[in-house]
Amino acid sequence: MVRWEPGAPERLQKAALELFATRGFEQTTAAEIAQSVGLTERTFFRHFSDKREVLFFGQQQFVDAFLAGVDEAPPEASPIEIVASALQSAASLFPDERRPYSRARQTVIDENPGLQERELHKLAGLATALAEALRSRGVDDLAAVLAAESGTTVFGIAFTQWIREGEERSLADISATVLHELLTLTATARDGRPRPG
Repeated sequence: MVRWEPGAPERLQKAALELFATRGFEQTTAAEIAQSVGLTERTFFRHFSDKREVLFFGQQQFVDAFLAGVDEAPPEASPIEIVASALQSAASLFPDERRPYSRARQTVIDENPGLQERELHKLAGLATALAEALRSRGVDDLAAVLAAESGTTVFGIAFTQWIREGEERSLADISATVLHELLTLTATARDGRPRPG
């Protein structure tokens, strides 16, 4: 009988990523992931509905980090300032020591169209949750959706930069830079029309 050890989901997650990276996602089974850390396939399915979900473990924690930032923004904050607070809060989930894991995970996702679709679904869910949180603060619907979608896009671009080889800036710093660039771009057309040259 396998002895119980704490942190089974995290152990399975780490083992799965290593196997996906070396053998390929499609070639790796849930049973092999479980066996590699001395657990049973049944234990694997107690924690994850399928092997794909191992890569998306912690989805609610990810969304909650953004929502915590929304809650922490001052009452008078504009929608984009609220999004900036959400991005800052979410960056705390990605300390520098997590960067190698995030790089490896993204490599596995990039090699599998089904996983890419699941990642896009995750980000769409984040945008929906952010928009709802903004509405609950009294932001009108259009502004809430625009700010939430913009924040999600900023996160995606910043995350891609953060996992690049050789990148040393924190995710918080990169997110702030990307958001600043977005605001600079929108400032050139405040009334919806380009300013004359």
